[in-house]
Amino acid sequence: MKNVIFIIFLMASSWTILAQDTTTKLKIGLVLSGGGAKGFAHIGVLKVLEEAGIKIDYIGGTSMGAVVGGLYASGYNATQIDSIFKTTNFDELINDFIPRASKNFYEKRNDELYALILPFNKFKIGIPEALSKGMYNYNLLTRITRNVRGIKDFNQLPTPFLCIGTDIETGKQVVLNKGNLAQSMLASAAFPTLFSPVEIDGKLLVDGGVANNYPVEEVRKLGADIIIGVDVQDDLLDRNSLKNATKILVQITNLQTIEKMKENIIKTDIYIKPDITNYGVISFDKGTEIILKGEEATFAVYEKLKALTKNTVEYKKPKLKIQTDSVHIAAINCPALQNYTRPYIIGKLQFKADAKINYADLQKGINTINATHNFSTINYFLEPTKDGKDNLNMYLKENPNKTYLKFGLHYDGLYKSAVLVNLTHKKTFFKNDIASLDMIIGDNIRYNLDYYIDNGFNLSFGFKSKFNQFNRNVAKNISDKSANFPDLKTINVDFYDVTNQAYFQSVFVQKFLIGAGVEFKYLNIKSETLANTNPTIDKSSYTSVFGYLKYDSFDNKYFPKKGWGFSGEIQSYLMSSNYTKNFEPFSIAKAEFGIATKLFHKTTLEFQSEAGFSFGSKSVNFFDFVLGGYGFNTVNNFKPFYGYDFLSVAANSYIKSSATVDYEIFKKNHLNFSANFANLEDDLFSSVNWISIPKYSGYAVGYGLETPIGPIEIKHSWSPENSKEYTWFSIGFMF
Repeated sequence: MKNVIFIIFLMASSWTILAQDTTTKLKIGLVLSGGGAKGFAHIGVLKVLEEAGIKIDYIGGTSMGAVVGGLYASGYNATQIDSIFKTTNFDELINDFIPRASKNFYEKRNDELYALILPFNKFKIGIPEALSKGMYNYNLLTRITRNVRGIKDFNQLPTPFLCIGTDIETGKQVVLNKGNLAQSMLASAAFPTLFSPVEIDGKLLVDGGVANNYPVEEVRKLGADIIIGVDVQDDLLDRNSLKNATKILVQITNLQTIEKMKENIIKTDIYIKPDITNYGVISFDKGTEIILKGEEATFAVYEKLKALTKNTVEYKKPKLKIQTDSVHIAAINCPALQNYTRPYIIGKLQFKADAKINYADLQKGINTINATHNFSTINYFLEPTKDGKDNLNMYLKENPNKTYLKFGLHYDGLYKSAVLVNLTHKKTFFKNDIASLDMIIGDNIRYNLDYYIDNGFNLSFGFKSKFNQFNRNVAKNISDKSANFPDLKTINVDFYDVTNQAYFQSVFVQKFLIGAGVEFKYLNIKSETLANTNPTIDKSSYTSVFGYLKYDSFDNKYFPKKGWGFSGEIQSYLMSSNYTKNFEPFSIAKAEFGIATKLFHKTTLEFQSEAGFSFGSKSVNFFDFVLGGYGFNTVNNFKPFYGYDFLSVAANSYIKSSATVDYEIFKKNHLNFSANFANLEDDLFSSVNWISIPKYSGYAVGYGLETPIGPIEIKHSWSPENSKEYTWFSIGFMF
């Protein structure tokens, strides 16, 4: 009987042990090291782990390992992460690219005018701001982690997760396992000298690889029984390989991590080391190859991986069902700022509380704030509410630099050579204001003075003053006196223009800029060609009122690939000091429309159409539409036109269309062909002549190079109506 009882007990014990063996699964932790673009290999590793049926229970990562690991922990599978990385523009990410469409009209002009910007404080010139805030990366991570935006404890993610940052003040590691997932990943990947430190809980954090590039112990503490580790960091390089700053910085970081890795390898149960020695930390263009290297290295330990799934149900990670892209903003919370008002911030966001937006709208609003360069730190979080909406919580740190020196360089056939020196100061008199003075020194001395108070959606106010001058042969009908010289086609003029404007403007339907104002203009035009008579063509002041509506979504002013723009303006001249004794009140209306679209690979079509006319009394010719030339900054109604010399044809009404096909042969190198057509005559729209076969036409072939000082262009132009051809050079941003 005792023997029977003993046998039954033994069998029961065996069943219990067997049940434990088949039901108790060892917890598997995954460690992903940092390594910049080499971290693409992590994606290849994850693909093979999924193929082997491995379920990851804990993830820890550093730098790029934190980004890949964080996405995997949030629910994405390897294929989805692969798709995300392959559709990310890493050039834009590294440069913290701000789309032109996210900038207001002032900022577009600012970024397309100055080649060099330097802080200027107490008459001391600083160095350019080199560090990127990483907003492009932060916007991207915020959007793709929206499914888990309400989770603040990373242990509550679909897969428990942690990442490592480095406290830049102490050099010690900081374990990031709570808070905002996107911000934590950004901090862990904040490569020194490239991205600004990220402040979390009062600590300034940079790339975690500086302190701990392989958090094996931290993942073990989460509860992992088995550690799978992926090491993509560089080995130490010899002196012949240390040929650039990036490699030297990586080498400095690796000096303290290489020795520690020997211990970490011992602590790793399955160690994976992809063969990526031929790739660097910024080899983002080689992502597909690096992913394959990760797959190859993982297949080398495939049998070990399969052994982990023995006696367990094979796991297949499902595809993450991504939440809708729309967000209902319940409230916008932002602590009070010293120099900028709440309406200013709301105006930059371009949406208000209780608005339904998508993440593209949110990203554009944040980019618009970033484009002002008024804030050194921009943090924002979406906080889900109980009723299914989200609060937008923002934390902005004002830029201590308020004064800047800016420089530009330009040459064209009208204004000739010029050097631009600008002084810009923010918060000169009021909150939200900016004052800017351009001094243009060269063949034609000029100036531009701007003062603007930006109140966002509310009415904004501004004042402009500018002086223009040039000497040039222009269309003779700019002056009635030229009628005494029937053999002349053009007359040489000295042109002087001083314009002062006061205006108010606002944002219309969150897209269009609408405004109105009053203008005081002084013109002084002389011609030595008319020396036998009085050489002064005009010496009068003019008072006018104006209104305008503008929109501009082009991605590039000079070489657009997409976008469209519209500008409409009406101006009524009411009074004049009337030097010619011919002035009577009159008005001018004009409008421009343009669109750019990609035809096929590297080839873009840009189409533009514009028209203008005067109405009321025909009193003076100086405000006529004058066409001809290329590459100059427009003033009054002077317009470029291929096939004709600068400012060589004029009338009080015109209609013009142009098209340009641009082919980017190499990055930032452009070949283009342009054609333009126009009808131009006095009172053109009083008959059907404006829809007749164009009287004026012109063509051009050109080459353009995008440079830090602006475009460098050469155009060869001709017209079937002219026997003479023209070749024009233009260097630098137009001003």
